Amino acid sequence: MPVLLRTHLGEVIRESRKDQGRTLRDVSSSARVSLGYLSEVERGEKEASSELLAAICEALHMPLSQLFAEVSDRFAEEEGTTLAPPVALPVRPRPEAQAPAA
Repeated sequence: MPVLLRTHLGEVIRESRKDQGRTLRDVSSSARVSLGYLSEVERGEKEASSELLAAICEALHMPLSQLFAEVSDRFAEEEGTTLAPPVALPVRPRPEAQAPAA
């Protein structure tokens, strides 16, 4: 049976937390999520919403993109595939915000 997304997400979150020497209590407090729920997410027992993943990543000082990149790498390894290197895409400059008329 293939590994579920929530399993890899939980593994990466737990490893990141432990690498920082932080406790579940510390990260759950910073992310404003219950300790029990964070523990279930780390064990792959609960699906985390995008809002919760963003809060956990912020608490871990880890970009959300890094979480997904590490999860993607795990799936690629599991599938025996390699990912193509990232491709730089052109980005248009954002239009300057205009000040409201006085």
